[in-house]
Amino acid sequence: MAVKKTKANRETGDEAAALPALFCDYQLDGAYDEMLGRDRVPRPAYEKLYQRILKLAPEEFHQRQQAADLFFLNQGITFTVYGHEEGTERVFPTDLLPRIITADEWRVINDGLTQRINALNLFLKDIYHDGRIFDDGVVPRDMIHSCRHYRPEMRGINPPRDVYVAISGSDLVRLDDGRFAVLEDNLRVPSGVSYMLANREVMKRLFPQMFLLHGVRPVDNYCQALLSTLRSLSPPHRPNPTVVLLTPGVFNSAYFEHTYLARQMGIELVEGRDLLVHDNVVYMRTTAGLERVDVIYRRIDDDFVDPLAFRRDSILGVPGLFNAFRAGNVGMANAIGTGVADDKAVYAFLPKIIKYYLDEEPILPNVETYIPAYDDDRTYVLDNLDKLVVKAVGESGGYGMLIGPHSTADERAEFRQAIIANPRNYIAQPTLALSRAPCFVDDRIEARHVDLRPFILAGEQVKIVPGGLTRVALKRGSLVVNSSQGGGSKDTWVLSD
Repeated sequence: MAVKKTKANRETGDEAAALPALFCDYQLDGAYDEMLGRDRVPRPAYEKLYQRILKLAPEEFHQRQQAADLFFLNQGITFTVYGHEEGTERVFPTDLLPRIITADEWRVINDGLTQRINALNLFLKDIYHDGRIFDDGVVPRDMIHSCRHYRPEMRGINPPRDVYVAISGSDLVRLDDGRFAVLEDNLRVPSGVSYMLANREVMKRLFPQMFLLHGVRPVDNYCQALLSTLRSLSPPHRPNPTVVLLTPGVFNSAYFEHTYLARQMGIELVEGRDLLVHDNVVYMRTTAGLERVDVIYRRIDDDFVDPLAFRRDSILGVPGLFNAFRAGNVGMANAIGTGVADDKAVYAFLPKIIKYYLDEEPILPNVETYIPAYDDDRTYVLDNLDKLVVKAVGESGGYGMLIGPHSTADERAEFRQAIIANPRNYIAQPTLALSRAPCFVDDRIEARHVDLRPFILAGEQVKIVPGGLTRVALKRGSLVVNSSQGGGSKDTWVLSD
């Protein structure tokens, strides 16, 4: 393939390797590039993929991309975008070039996330029981009690195995030096694992030999690991527990994932109307009569789980479910009240939380975070809105966020007033140059910003399948990777050695 010198090549001099014509628009700047080093030479883990890319004509990429899109369409792999007149249901966009993580990098990620989930479960047990971390001045009591996801109803309740967070997905980003850091935790109803599994399935169909060449570690056992984790949350003396997945219904943005996971685990997908509670025991309506339910994997927010305990206007939940949970007659993943630990202001205290409960330094660092509820931080944030990313503490999906360098004066003025009016509702972080990975865009290979969401299971033991959902900001220059904001995904390959 012909080699073409790009503007970037010319500016860096002859010592930098020239890129092939297929990469003529490939951007290399201050952001860490997953595939290419500063010298434009492929990193060792990417060498085989890079050589394979050079052998594929754009027409072949097109054909395989169309095959992937058709697979996703036929499988009903979609997501919902709210607020768009042209329609809400869309096929989930995927890029065919995998993101590669070495065995050594994965070891750090695995150990860091295991440490993190262990500390979070200890933290949740403490704040709903003795509150030692408050008394010792590590985390302010009012920071927790002012969180809208804090549930005083959970005080004194002991979930099975003291597991509050059984299923989570932490968002990781690379720092400029190549290390991974945690951008935020997702502990309430983390989504996206079905896209990780679907990406792997389509890649194995389209590039089977590439897996053999790279020695990619499998993720196929996730659903079996998930089911094992859920069963471990069963009440005592239930040797063959019945597990169900509770969904809000077909209009939920992640309904495809609910159906996919239930099918893969071989459990029933139920809505609130399919369940009832009698004498603090949960039952499922079936054609053969009532069947006791032992564990519920809920994909419904706390507010809507039980109209007798929380929002009385909810038609999604099950009346009496919270009392059954409190009585220890049903396990629930995740436990009610876990959302307090993925409040973005509480996230800022995670390094201290890890040190307090485990007496260890964090393996994976946090991103520097400012809390406007504190006077000095608020002053700094208000003075630097054009440089920072501001996030509402309880939002997800890329909503309620200001990216300062890409914002308008009116947007900054709006956020300024919102922060002044309710400083506890916001945090701010530096605008990170998310790492970039190669993507096939318009017949060329271009770099796009990515993050990584591995999925963590915590039951009898912590399990993390080697991989995760690499989310891609498909719009040129965008830092927003959420599918609801125009993002897509790609397969994540963790190498075996």
